[in-house]
Amino acid sequence: MATKERKLKKQKLRNNEYYGTQEIFDDLYAQSQSGHIFQDLLKVIESENNILLAYRNIKKNKGSKTRGTNATNIVDIGKMGNSEIVSYVRKRLADFKPHSVRRVEIEKYDGRKRPLGIPTIEDRLIQQCIKQVLEPICEAKFYKHSYGFRPNRSTHHAIARAMFLSNLADFHFVIDIDIKGFFDNVNHGKLLKQLWTLGIQDKNLLSILSKMLKAEIKGVGIPDKGVPQGGILSPLLSNVVLNELDWWISSQWETNPLKTRYMSRPYHKGNGTLKRVFIVRYADDFKLFCRKRSDAVRMFEATKMWLKERLGLEINEEKSHIVNLKKNYSEFLGFKMKLRPKSGKWVIKSHMTDKAFNKCKENIRNQIHKMGAEPNQWSVMNFNAAILGYQNYYNCATNVYIDFDRIAFDVRKTLLCRTKSHRSKSGLRSESFQKFYGEFTGKIFNVCGIALYPINGVKTVPPMCFPNGICNYTAEGRKKIHSMQKAINPQILQLLLQNPIRERSAELNDNRISLYVAQRGRCYITGEPLRFGEMEVHHIIPLHMQGTDKYENLTIIMSDVHKLVHAVDPEMIKKYLIKLQNVTINFQRLNKLRKKVGLCEINV
Repeated sequence: MATKERKLKKQKLRNNEYYGTQEIFDDLYAQSQSGHIFQDLLKVIESENNILLAYRNIKKNKGSKTRGTNATNIVDIGKMGNSEIVSYVRKRLADFKPHSVRRVEIEKYDGRKRPLGIPTIEDRLIQQCIKQVLEPICEAKFYKHSYGFRPNRSTHHAIARAMFLSNLADFHFVIDIDIKGFFDNVNHGKLLKQLWTLGIQDKNLLSILSKMLKAEIKGVGIPDKGVPQGGILSPLLSNVVLNELDWWISSQWETNPLKTRYMSRPYHKGNGTLKRVFIVRYADDFKLFCRKRSDAVRMFEATKMWLKERLGLEINEEKSHIVNLKKNYSEFLGFKMKLRPKSGKWVIKSHMTDKAFNKCKENIRNQIHKMGAEPNQWSVMNFNAAILGYQNYYNCATNVYIDFDRIAFDVRKTLLCRTKSHRSKSGLRSESFQKFYGEFTGKIFNVCGIALYPINGVKTVPPMCFPNGICNYTAEGRKKIHSMQKAINPQILQLLLQNPIRERSAELNDNRISLYVAQRGRCYITGEPLRFGEMEVHHIIPLHMQGTDKYENLTIIMSDVHKLVHAVDPEMIKKYLIKLQNVTINFQRLNKLRKKVGLCEINV
């Protein structure tokens, strides 16, 4: 899960570069850092490249196929041409009236229901256009130790920071605060004022955001507070709300201008006005770390009052408390942490939380049942993917092996019974198996000729703190994230972007860019560098044979090769073979494409 998330974030960064918007976002970030006031952001939001970038970013999201109240999804948007999409978004922004929001309730781990608000795909596209422009402005003002819904940050960074404070910095009094229904209780007026304070003072844009927040929830009515969980803008807006909390906590000690004076002598001899406290936040889930119980008590009460008076938010008294890590566990993001004595000092001991343990065990057992009911390579692969996903998330717990060994023991009987008639003595051990479990010495089960990933084949991987300097909106920050693929010609990439295939779908034009990058700028058949004006998109299954513009049904090849793929007349085939005699043709690939379009193979 973590690996997939990192790849997706890197892909979004590449998308910025492909569409030529990176420099614009960099400028917004730099201006925001210098305190610039933004009063005309709509021009950037409704620019052609920003709109097409928004389409590209949301089309790969799993939720893009989810329908809103008007029953359309990303497939319907993809059928429109580039200019049609751009025109549509601009027209909507000129006089914005949000569509109604679809309400869906999903079950939480404790059996309660969590409401999701799903805007229409058209409104999600507009939200993505806005998010892309607001994010660099907000990122320049966000506190460094908030980790939820932010570029390049993850739950593991938050866990690493929490472990650092308690393990190495000796902040072992933890204030656990649970906000009551945070997403449902955000004050709209306060949020818009916070955006204004961050320098986002485009009144037309703020008016659009206000209308989005008040979009009718079908079957419920018009909300007077809250941000819909399920909206693309909601995570960013939630960070805007709580960013004020981050900096208020930071001002108590970390960024207080009087800090150095008090650090020159033992803290307890000071006048007590400063409280030595640090915050670690992931979305609305946060912890405060203190060295002294007296500081923790004062900060607990002060934070409750501050949340109520400044943000209009209340805390859940039953779930909010002070924990001494030397005596009890504190739970955070599916992990529970506690300090234990070792070699004369206190070190972190961490496990999966009881809820996470039970949920993980239940899901693994369900995967086993599916594998038993439908014994085939797909069910085995799904089981392996689930095991690897859970292990990758929880492997930063110091006692993760103990937890997964217990899960393996608890589900062993189910595994033996459900796969009894489908097990084999040997099975395929893929490259991934060798990579992650090559050194595992325990029992390996094989089902349908494939080795199952061992449930207890996991080792602790200490989490790394967020690296300094990582940033999507500075040149140096991007160098630390990834380097552009050297095989790709950026000039051709820009030409492809600026010259879409007219009268064809946005999906086809966007996939053309993805294919050029994926094929490293080379022809699928010959491996030769592709030149602008001498390359064509080929439908593997033709449109007249119910083929589509989906990525998997397309490839990019040289124009002459494309003619050879579709050539029927022997003289025409001979003509193009002569034209291509100076390049190496992969006839296996060529004939595979010809067979797909219903033509005979070419034998040379």
